[in-house]
Amino acid sequence: MIAPSVDLAEEILSLKRERNAVILAHNYQVREIQELADFVGDSLGLSFQAAKTDAEVIAFCGVHFMAETAKIINPSKTVVLPDLDAGCSLSESCPADKLAAYLERHADKNYYVIAYINCSAGVKALSDVICTSGNAVKIVRAAPADRNILFVPDQNLGSWVMEKTGREMELWKGNCYVHVEFTQNSINRIREQYPEAAVVAHPECTFAVRLLADEVCSTERMISYCRESDAKAFIIVTESGMLHRLRREMPDKVFIPGPTEACACADCRFMKMNTLEKLHDALLNLRPEITLPEAVRARAELPIRRMLELSA
Repeated sequence: MIAPSVDLAEEILSLKRERNAVILAHNYQVREIQELADFVGDSLGLSFQAAKTDAEVIAFCGVHFMAETAKIINPSKTVVLPDLDAGCSLSESCPADKLAAYLERHADKNYYVIAYINCSAGVKALSDVICTSGNAVKIVRAAPADRNILFVPDQNLGSWVMEKTGREMELWKGNCYVHVEFTQNSINRIREQYPEAAVVAHPECTFAVRLLADEVCSTERMISYCRESDAKAFIIVTESGMLHRLRREMPDKVFIPGPTEACACADCRFMKMNTLEKLHDALLNLRPEITLPEAVRARAELPIRRMLELSA
């Protein structure tokens, strides 16, 4: 750890230059990390950045599956995650061994597996194509008409995609613990306080919450929707880190955190595990480093590349 007298942000930027590194940060990261990052975005945008970077080191400020994705498409680069314990409840809801067993038991259904990017490398390796909340509708519409679709692991995103496309899918029963904490009652209460505000919700929210929203979309689409909307105030129903980017890019508009039953805003305990101190140490020591068995990495790359091609 560096001495407290040293400016931590400057030290990180210096290490970034020394390491020929790029810092990628998800929209849910803390403000300090977002402001230092080379790119801030959603899973799809960061996947594109990871795929085209010339940097030798990728410091991925997000959660474990995101750093794994960067490693899958950059096998020769060093990928570090500031906190190796930054996991994901949604990813953990669909272990690779359970998915493999399920596919084996139901081999007669000839599933076309569409995996939300919020899953492990092992699950990606069992999938036909990956999607994000930003391109899920497009990916499902491109799926073979003669195949049964198994959508993993988020049942709320999957049900929203079914509503949008009319395509029947079997849904794995997984969810994001943060997004299911938003309730119909909590959103109705905040709407009473801010009746003129538009409600913008992530599709990982439950059906009851999505029904109350003026717009249901990915975090990246939230940026363009709020920018293009005539509304001056917005209730943002997703993880709290999104508010910083919205406020920074649109200082003339008001952004209100969507409350859960338990608190005034929703923080992901995993996303918030990354800190400037941990980012500094990751760049200094090039640890914790993400490593994957080559057979798993190579197999997982195929559905990711298919997603990127379909999303281009």
